[in-house]
Amino acid sequence: VHLLGLHVVTPKGVARVQIRDLFSTGPQTVLVIEYTEDGKTLERMIPVVSQFVDCVDIPGRRITVDWQPDY
Repeated sequence: VHLLGLHVVTPKGVARVQIRDLFSTGPQTVLVIEYTEDGKTLERMIPVVSQFVDCVDIPGRRITVDWQPDY
């Protein structure tokens, strides 16, 4: 499944832009998302585990993650 470029949102619909990269740590895959805040480009990493990833919607091109937008 190709996840790069999918939009990442929280359950409340707060967009966190797109998946820029992903990598494996062995036991799990980690999403690397990139977004702009206050004119700065930032990145966050989210482990692909059921605790954080609620839904992967390939046809809708988005992933719903349950974590705080200010994380």
